[in-house]
Amino acid sequence: MTKTLATTAMFLALAAPAFAEGELNLYNWGNYTSPEMIEKFEKETGIKVTITDYDSNDTALAKIKAGGHGFDIVVPSGTYVPIFIDEGLLMESKPNEMENFSNMDPQWVDVEFDPGRNYTVPWQWGTVGVTVNTSVYDGDIDTSAVIFDPPEELKGKINVTPEMNDLMGLAIHYVGGEQCTADKEVLKKVRDMLQAAKPSWISMDYGMIEKYAAGDVAAGSNWNGASMRARAKNADISFGYPQEGYPVWMDNAAILADATNVEEAKTFLNFIMAPENAAMLSSFARYANGIAGSEEFMPEDMKTAPEIVVPAELKGAAYVARTCPPEATKLYTAIWTELQK
Repeated sequence: MTKTLATTAMFLALAAPAFAEGELNLYNWGNYTSPEMIEKFEKETGIKVTITDYDSNDTALAKIKAGGHGFDIVVPSGTYVPIFIDEGLLMESKPNEMENFSNMDPQWVDVEFDPGRNYTVPWQWGTVGVTVNTSVYDGDIDTSAVIFDPPEELKGKINVTPEMNDLMGLAIHYVGGEQCTADKEVLKKVRDMLQAAKPSWISMDYGMIEKYAAGDVAAGSNWNGASMRARAKNADISFGYPQEGYPVWMDNAAILADATNVEEAKTFLNFIMAPENAAMLSSFARYANGIAGSEEFMPEDMKTAPEIVVPAELKGAAYVARTCPPEATKLYTAIWTELQK
């Protein structure tokens, strides 16, 4: 009997480490994680990182809720963080007690979606606007009319990034409404406008950097960093800030409640709050981050890039994206579902 127990124990010891100590499983948006930063983290800590991509907040949320995913860290947008918390999907890992927390820019500490930062650490932040190939259209691009009431030159050449909150926010402001409105008259205007605009779109898709650069699409709703990466490949690409209103968002790294590699995950959160490491994330994906002092490690072109430096006259059109009440979200989802048919 003793021999059998000893043999069983030895077998379990050999078979157990599907998630061995010294490993970290990161679940993140695709094409959004700096390989250079991951290489540095692995070298300094000895922790091996495996990255799995997703293409939307909804995809990530559904996968995590289903369980059995094996991930340690996820990177939801601020509008989704309260949903993850309410569903019990995030660990209260107390980033605010970590060594590098003092580097966090004060404006990103007491955020509405995670006051005081008990769950999350800034990954990157940016804006939602419009990307336009100016060799195709040389008119005003600081307007959501580019996608909702497009000029002839752009019809059939528009891609809309299918993030519901982003697009609904742009659309609601375009018709004169306010973020998170549940006003049915406003939302009827939004619904009718979107349905009328859709025939002018060629696609509703993610990962469009290469397609913008190649000229396969000429305009669309987009994130500022993705637009900057497209411009690096094609100088005709420009980013516009809709004067009617555009959202400012932040993506955030958080440890999952059922994470296996908890200490490794905490090490990672602390690591990305160091200015030099946060700068690596920004240098790769071309978005700002929430870590003070990272600017000195940034590439020179990010300090003056039009996708990063908002024109003074359009700063007032920005609003911070937030989680809308269930009654509003239900109405938006109905409009969104119909739009995707």
